[in-house]
Amino acid sequence: MGIETEYGVLSPGRPMANPMLMSSQVVTTYRALVQDGRPGHPPARWDYDDEDPLADARGFHLDRASAHPSLLTDDPDAPAPSGTDGAGDTAATPESVERPEAEDYDDPSAANCILTNGARLYVDHAHPEYSSPEVTNPRDAVVWDVAGERVMLAASRHLAQVPGTEIVLYKNNVDGKGASYGTHENYLVDRDLPFSTLAELVTAFLVTRQVYTGSGRVGLGQTGDEPGFQLSQRADYIEAEIGLETTLRRPIVNTRDEPHADRTRWRRLHLILGDANHLEVATYLKLGTTSLVLWVLEHLDDLAEAGVAARAELSRLRLADPVPAVRQVSRDLDLDAGLDLAEGTTATALEIQRRLLDLVTRSLAALGSDAASDEVVARWRDVLERLAEDPMSCAREVEWVAKLRLLERLRSRDGLDWDHPRLGALDLQWSDVRPERGIYHRLVASGAVERITTEDEVARAVHHPPTDTRAWFRGEVMERYADEVSAASWDSVIFDVAGAASLQRVPMPDPLRGTAQHIGQLLDASPDATTLLTGLRGES
Repeated sequence: MGIETEYGVLSPGRPMANPMLMSSQVVTTYRALVQDGRPGHPPARWDYDDEDPLADARGFHLDRASAHPSLLTDDPDAPAPSGTDGAGDTAATPESVERPEAEDYDDPSAANCILTNGARLYVDHAHPEYSSPEVTNPRDAVVWDVAGERVMLAASRHLAQVPGTEIVLYKNNVDGKGASYGTHENYLVDRDLPFSTLAELVTAFLVTRQVYTGSGRVGLGQTGDEPGFQLSQRADYIEAEIGLETTLRRPIVNTRDEPHADRTRWRRLHLILGDANHLEVATYLKLGTTSLVLWVLEHLDDLAEAGVAARAELSRLRLADPVPAVRQVSRDLDLDAGLDLAEGTTATALEIQRRLLDLVTRSLAALGSDAASDEVVARWRDVLERLAEDPMSCAREVEWVAKLRLLERLRSRDGLDWDHPRLGALDLQWSDVRPERGIYHRLVASGAVERITTEDEVARAVHHPPTDTRAWFRGEVMERYADEVSAASWDSVIFDVAGAASLQRVPMPDPLRGTAQHIGQLLDASPDATTLLTGLRGES
């Protein structure tokens, strides 16, 4: 699993500043910081060769000529509307590939940086995006997501030292003028699970998980002109139940069939409806509960044999009209609105979540659990129980609750209506990545919200990859052999070694190979990329 976060950009005093240029400045500044000491070496390019963003999981391929430009993420020069969100995800035997033309190295297609922690930092149309490395559990997802905040902070700090180039970054999802940008989640899913089954049975969960994953938003509607407060920043921008698009008619379930892995074994569920979270428990629950529900879907047949009728129980939770239900849940601050189910009954978002929690709990008991899953289940249960009793009791863990409590105190103290600009300003300041300005960071400093990471492990994650996925190989080769890496992607690294007639691509179709355990000894014994490549050929 992993998270892609597009950050909002603002240049104080320059309302007409070009967001694409600002985003490029953020990425190239950070790239210069981490590549200090290697002047003149061309930065590693992104390897687009294995990307196919127009493949649809419903069994067809969208014609390129009819595709909206924002979908062409395999083409770094493809334009997209400003303020929209795009998409963004083992070592094997090296294979020869042609060298790129010299001018390709100078193509500003825009700024791209493959980090030593296995992440990617680049310009996604009009926003700087941090795409985290692949991880195997929700707690690691939080660690490397917070590491991305530190990466963005370092870039903005360095930029601020140059007069006239100050850029403020916000980890949020709306610009207050009608545009939204994404926080996308990615989950590796067994391809044996039919996509139609996945989409049908996961939708009710995704619609209702807002009750603990929403980051809160001042304003209703896409432009936010209608006064009020709602649970989710993304809810008003979800316009379809299922689809390939990420900037137009954004769907609850995205159908992009681009696994960044062996497509005969896996698919990548790419979710675009979630919020950018600062509260670490909210991020943890978002990734943890979603992965557990997907695990249930992958094991429907096994569960049936074990006496758990998961398929039937999930079918009974199907929503009659999921798209308006997204907004209905987001506006339900009391968490008591009944949602129409396809079977003709109603249930609140909390009731649906409790039924899903019960199903997951029984499924784990039937097929076997582990400590990480048990921890997610315990957190999930605790938060749902307290949301039902008193939502304000969850202010330390649930972001929309923490934000609402602060806003209500300000409204009560100063007699402000929901359309007062001070409330919108506080909403924006909440997501400022600067610790001295961001409201969230002030709450952290005062102990008002719970953290599940430590600064030491986040600081390490800024520069080092997780050890138990292929991200370890990607990050380590960028650390050890950066001068010999020509390009990389989620499922490949391309080396340019001295004296070789061609570039050498190391494909990584298995996200669970290329780990420290798998390849660590070989890397430690390889003083250069040539030795490494020789060792990889011998290993195969």
